[in-house]
Parts: sequence; C-alpha cells; structure tokens
Amino acid sequence: MGLLDRFRGGRGSTGHTASDIRYLADWVRTHTGVEAYIEPKTTVTDVTAVLVAADGEWTRRIVGESGARRLADRLGIPVYDVGRTGYPQRMRDYDARRRIERKRAFDAELRDLSAE
Repeated sequence: MGLLDRFRGGRGSTGHTASDIRYLADWVRTHTGVEAYIEPKTTVTDVTAVLVAADGEWTRRIVGESGARRLADRLGIPVYDVGRTGYPQRMRDYDARRRIERKRAFDAELRDLSAE
C-alpha cells in the first residue's frame, strides 16, 4: 500500500477493490439496460466507471485504467468513453427527477412541522 492509498480508501495500484467489482456486477444484475461510461483519470481519482441503467439511475466506482474495459467485457455491457460521447440525457433527467422528489419531500416535512 502506497503512502497516499490510505486517503484513497485503501485501494492498491489497480485502483479498485474486489468489493467494488462485486458491487458493480450486482448492480448490473439488478438493473436493466446498463451501459458503462468510462471517465478519465484526474489528479484526484483513477479511471472510474459510471454505470447508467435504462431509467437513468447510475452509480460510479473507481476501476483503474486496465480494469475499465475488462470490467465492461466481463459484465457483457456496452462501454463508452465519456470524453467522446458525454453522459446520456437519461442520467441528467434522473438526477433532475431526484432533486424534485427531494424538494417535495423536504417541503412536505416543513408543512408537517408547521402544522404541529
């Protein structure tokens, strides 16, 4: 383990853990129409994979440079380079719906508190 690995969640040189791979595989099994979008390495994180389901729900994990495409091949899902394709519109739509739902829940909670 390198000096900075402690701050990266204990990941080794591959950039991912076995639990990350299991999580992503389970996520693909429990969602339909999943595609992988590979994000480039930054100064803060290694290469990441964003999995996006048909309804726009998504999840992100560090997979490392060598693991990104291998992961998508192993999971049998399409893989795209986010630098070339961008993120799918359904992902942005999902986030927008979630923001609206959170705001409505917050407003309802405020109404309930003020009614007491």
